[in-house]
Amino acid sequence: MLSKKMEKALNDQIRIEAESSQVYLSMASWAEVKGLEGISLFMYKHSDEERLHMLKLIKYVNERGGKSTISALKEPKAVFDSFQKMFEDLYDHEVFVSKSINELVHVALEEKDYATHNFLQWYVAEQIEEEALARTILDKINLIGNDKGGLYLFDRDVQQITVESAAAGAQQ
Repeated sequence: MLSKKMEKALNDQIRIEAESSQVYLSMASWAEVKGLEGISLFMYKHSDEERLHMLKLIKYVNERGGKSTISALKEPKAVFDSFQKMFEDLYDHEVFVSKSINELVHVALEEKDYATHNFLQWYVAEQIEEEALARTILDKINLIGNDKGGLYLFDRDVQQITVESAAAGAQQ
């Protein structure tokens, strides 16, 4: 059985995961309109992944005797100065999500809720990978600079970048 404090913290994270899905979705739409097909496909895929993260939390809360709540979401940013700035915003957002997950783990330990602590370890590992992915992409963007040919290749190749490949690169 979840404590009320743990249930509230998990429900807060459900909202954050839903907002993360919206952030990626907004970025996907912006990139698609700009003709950046690879980037938009990458963002659509990650929007779906964030929604799955949210659903996993909802099911966990309900299975543990709590009640998941579906709340209003903050509207994501819809316009970006450049694709570089968009990815910088994305990295900052992933850092924010990591801090939120860490706070959630802290609450689980305070509440002596070791089942939830164990459940959250997947999210901790996932956030390490998400940050590595965003950092890898930013590194590639910085290599490109203002080169239009580089942007074309990056847009084509970003579809192939996965969380696993970024994490593997970060470990080397």
